[in-house]
Amino acid sequence: MRRLLPLLLLAALPAWAQQPATQPLPAVPPPPPGMEAFDAALEPEVNIIKAETETREEYRIKGKLYMVKVTPAVGKPYYLVDRQGDGVFLETEIAPNPTRPPMWIIHSW
Repeated sequence: MRRLLPLLLLAALPAWAQQPATQPLPAVPPPPPGMEAFDAALEPEVNIIKAETETREEYRIKGKLYMVKVTPAVGKPYYLVDRQGDGVFLETEIAPNPTRPPMWIIHSW
């Protein structure tokens, strides 16, 4: 009991430190005219093509194919990327030690 009371008082200190009369935050102003909050054309369109030996995911922005993820039935998935926009797709490893941007998978289902 002797240890519990000081712990409870210590846990209540942040509540006592709050200012008694806080003012609410002002409302967020609307965006200026002419600015779009979300451009649906910049959202990548993903087409999944399943075959017996592999699954291909084609990523397009504004109808232009820019990346393909190939997941073979056996082995690791790899990416084909159109880096210069000329329609030539290269694997992500084009040099012995390429400098690659981080492409981590944060969440997948």
